[in-house]
Amino acid sequence: GIGSTNLLCSFFGSLITISYYFRCKIVHGSRPVLLFSHADNKELHALRVINHLLEEFMLHSLSAQISEYSSRIQNHPGWQYAGVYADEAKTGTKDSRENFQRLVAECRAGNVNMVITKSISRFARNTVTLLETVRELKALGVDVFFEEQNIHTLSGNGEVMMSILASFAQAESQSASENQKWRIRKNFEEGKPWDGTLLGYRMRDGKYIVVPEEAETVRRMYSLYLSGKGVEAIAKILNADGLKTRLNGQWSKSSVSSVLKNYSYTGNLILQKTYRENHLTKRTLKNDGVLPKYHAQGTHEPIIDIDTWNAVQKEFTRRAEKHAHRGVKQKSYPFTGIITCGCCGKHYHRKVTHAGVVWICDTYNHFGKDVCPSKAVPEPVLEKLAEDIAPGGITAVRAENGNRLVITTADGSEIVKRWQDRSRSESWTPKMKEAARQKALARSKA
Repeated sequence: GIGSTNLLCSFFGSLITISYYFRCKIVHGSRPVLLFSHADNKELHALRVINHLLEEFMLHSLSAQISEYSSRIQNHPGWQYAGVYADEAKTGTKDSRENFQRLVAECRAGNVNMVITKSISRFARNTVTLLETVRELKALGVDVFFEEQNIHTLSGNGEVMMSILASFAQAESQSASENQKWRIRKNFEEGKPWDGTLLGYRMRDGKYIVVPEEAETVRRMYSLYLSGKGVEAIAKILNADGLKTRLNGQWSKSSVSSVLKNYSYTGNLILQKTYRENHLTKRTLKNDGVLPKYHAQGTHEPIIDIDTWNAVQKEFTRRAEKHAHRGVKQKSYPFTGIITCGCCGKHYHRKVTHAGVVWICDTYNHFGKDVCPSKAVPEPVLEKLAEDIAPGGITAVRAENGNRLVITTADGSEIVKRWQDRSRSESWTPKMKEAARQKALARSKA
């Protein structure tokens, strides 16, 4: 109620007043700044200051904030600018934010003395995550200043204030999440679609409107599949004809399959097929009866008639049964799901070639170097890297041009390695060498 709100405001005010006691200098605008001293307490040293931003607003707004903070830090006496780490369009609830982890790694490496962030809610809305991170940085001697709340974590009462305010931020996040869920489910009950990125349609006033040119592409895909073409063959045909996906990308097996299996093309909708685990993890899970599903019929103009759609689904099942390896479990390898392409962003997969085992980009493997100019990485190169980097462990590898591998380790730090191409003689297998020898003998006898 109003009374409790006033009480909290008064409590916060008293704590903020006390916290001024711990600050050595107040600059204009009532922004407190902690000045650190050497162990002998005689000489102030330059702070290596880093700014962490986590904003949900438009990109140009984020750019303006980065510019403002960078200028402020660089123009502040006694501060040495250490960079900006910004996770764009993320909510502050995830532990896996890439730049946030890089920031923490920089602090662990001793490269940062102070972090300036706009607010507690932008740093982390999960109270546990917030306190764990701040306590670790505090143990490293790194101060975090939350500008909006006017809190320095190295001050005497910083943790108490953060615990209270972070709890409010977490509750606010949960409340916003529940409100969003209620609105979405209300739309489901009214038969309104959720996905606005469906090829062949555009969303207008909560309804799907057919886009004739894209609808023709959808019909062609269904026709090709029923004529005997596979999803990979269809993807190659569409790419060769210069046709793009709904998001203006190249066609792949997965994107073709997604169109061919989408019930929405029949003019009907099945809603709430997935759901979010909670407001903190935001993991999307398949709805296997946890929540009700909604079947809305005749909500929009169909592109594919129901008989054609059913025929395609039956053909999918028939082909799957024909090519199924019954009882054979798909083998997984140490680098499965870890390596991504620095050119197109797709994952690398393991491939056995005449020259040995390599890890190759899916896009390059299916569509060639005209679509993705990446290179295959020999498996021995990756195995050697794993040996060198252990015991930390590799969590991600980004394969870039110039034989450059950007490796992320378990502690969040990045290591850059370059690998050498094998010589022609090294890439030849004994079988290839024997075949070449036989050809040479045949030529000499001729």
